[in-house]
Amino acid sequence: MRPPPQPLIFSDKYPPTRTLAYQTMKLASISTIIPVLATCILPASAQVAAPAAKEAATQFIRVDRDHKNVRLQTGITRYVKEGISVDLIGAIHIADANYYTQLNKEFKNYEALLFEMIGGDKIQAGKAEGKKNKAKDPLVAMLGNVYGMVGKLLKLQSQTDGIDYTAKNFVHADLSLEKFEKLQAEKGESLLGFAMKNAENAQKNGAAAKQPDMQKLLTAVLSGNANGIKLELVDTLGGAADQMAGMMGQSVIIGDRNKTCLKVLSEQTKAGKKKLGIFYGAAHFPDMEKDMLKMGYKKTSHRWLTAWDIPKAAAKPQPKKEPDARPDAA
Repeated sequence: MRPPPQPLIFSDKYPPTRTLAYQTMKLASISTIIPVLATCILPASAQVAAPAAKEAATQFIRVDRDHKNVRLQTGITRYVKEGISVDLIGAIHIADANYYTQLNKEFKNYEALLFEMIGGDKIQAGKAEGKKNKAKDPLVAMLGNVYGMVGKLLKLQSQTDGIDYTAKNFVHADLSLEKFEKLQAEKGESLLGFAMKNAENAQKNGAAAKQPDMQKLLTAVLSGNANGIKLELVDTLGGAADQMAGMMGQSVIIGDRNKTCLKVLSEQTKAGKKKLGIFYGAAHFPDMEKDMLKMGYKKTSHRWLTAWDIPKAAAKPQPKKEPDARPDAA
């Protein structure tokens, strides 16, 4: 006899985490957040702008494969000028805990580590976030909760939990919340609108990222298979680069924040700092690299860190086929 179907209501008998309604809600959340994740954590297309006529644009994020694992990786790229070295360190906002552990070790090697965080000036100043400081953009306000939810679903850690922002060499290099919202209002921009415009732009240019197989994604969500979910999402995130083509310097979320970061970089180098790192979402770096090359920096090295290390699903063993019974010889 088949068990009764799962109800679409929450009850003591059917806890929320096991109901079809809850699992469907999780899938909807993932599907909805994909464009936003792509906007916030991923790089722009390599075709946006080659930083120099004779030099190909740097790849700041990639999906790497072998016969056992699939890896989502971010780059650490070094630029030098007149005895000053600056590393662009790509960030993914939800990742394996080991990724953030390695980053914390890397950060100790810099005299100054410039970091992104809208409103992070208040954190460094030791000011608690009160009601007056909360984001007005609904999507910006909810992103923290969404990252937490998706992180738990994928069994990943959030950047804010994994990175030690109390380190003495950390320097805030981003907009204040007030300045960010003011610039957004002036340009008529919102994070959701930016994500949707990216997707529309990608469709027009024929550069839309590979979309997950929704049937496989649903199966992975309903079974609680975190690795299965990541395997379906990794190419979407790793290939969503093209969705930002042609929009880099025009937006508040990328262009104005990059200008703020490079202004802080100039202040730090004028203060005598020689070894610096910039820890920002990888989406910022194609445009930032272009500006740094114009400032006289030259790229000298590039290496990769693994943010997601996903084992491929093992093939299910096939049942052994019994040989056909044959009658005994007469």
